[in-house]
Amino acid sequence: MSLTAAAIDAARAEGRAALIIYLPVGYPTLELSVEAAKRAVAAGADVIELGLPYSDPGMDGPVIEAAAGRALAQGTRTRDVLAAVSEVAATGAPTLVMTYYNPVFRYGVDRFAADLAAAGGAGLITADLIPDEAGDWVAAADGHDLDKVFVVAPSSTDARLAMTAAAGRGFVYAASTMGVTGTRASVGVAAHSLVTRLRDAGAERVCVGLGVSTGAQAAEVARYADGVIVGSAVVKALSSSPDPQTALEALSTIVGELAAGVGASR
Repeated sequence: MSLTAAAIDAARAEGRAALIIYLPVGYPTLELSVEAAKRAVAAGADVIELGLPYSDPGMDGPVIEAAAGRALAQGTRTRDVLAAVSEVAATGAPTLVMTYYNPVFRYGVDRFAADLAAAGGAGLITADLIPDEAGDWVAAADGHDLDKVFVVAPSSTDARLAMTAAAGRGFVYAASTMGVTGTRASVGVAAHSLVTRLRDAGAERVCVGLGVSTGAQAAEVARYADGVIVGSAVVKALSSSPDPQTALEALSTIVGELAAGVGASR
């Protein structure tokens, strides 16, 4: 059973899209990153993505790259991410790990799947792993009842969209634009078309990420997508103040605005 799919379906039953919030584990500190994820759930997030800090984040923009770099410098490692998953999943929100594949490979693919499942994790978003090269991960995820979320871009062919829709579980992550993560003045116009193409290719649930940073943008994307993914804007809010309490309040405010946006979209 996919916990992530169930949360997206529950939001759909309420007449809205799901709100998915990304936060890197270990930023600004390990303790604060866990508390931030819990605050995001309390403020209206339906699903949490916990980022596993990586030294070569090709998909990440400057905000998330800097946060991950600081987390690594402070000693955040895979075991810390798995411990964070356990704490955040205890809120009841499906908790995914978003990562590049190398840390999973180095940790041991089946071992990672087993430990993630044991921590209560819902699954994995693999930013740089395509289905036709994911045999080991697919087998491990299936063996431990985990979601397999793959990323597609506006440039993806119809054949690749169909392959991704068939291989994944939970949802398909539709990158709104060609580029890296980050806040933008508007969401890429290709996002709506990509969602339509994915549905035509057989995807049951499509969530859009990259570029969403305001409640209005979340509402715009929620009109056609099953879920809205926000990362950089939330990380920015968390870094808005050196005072932890003020930073957490800023995070709660932006998540609340995004939740209101997806709630008012349909």
